[in-house]
Amino acid sequence: MITVNTEESPWHEGMTVRALLDEKVFTFRHIIVRVNGEYVAEEEYDRHAINDGDDVMVLHLMAGG
Repeated sequence: MITVNTEESPWHEGMTVRALLDEKVFTFRHIIVRVNGEYVAEEEYDRHAINDGDDVMVLHLMAGG
């Protein structure tokens, strides 16, 4: 099990940030991902592993005025 935005979510072997974003259908154009409090750069999404027990925060940025 992992935590995604404070909610428990299933984990599977080989899960990456990209796989998680696809599974959860996060499609916002500007996203920030933190795994266990550490920022993950977008170019690392395909390679950054998510491990069982990890705490993942996915935030989307919005322009406002």
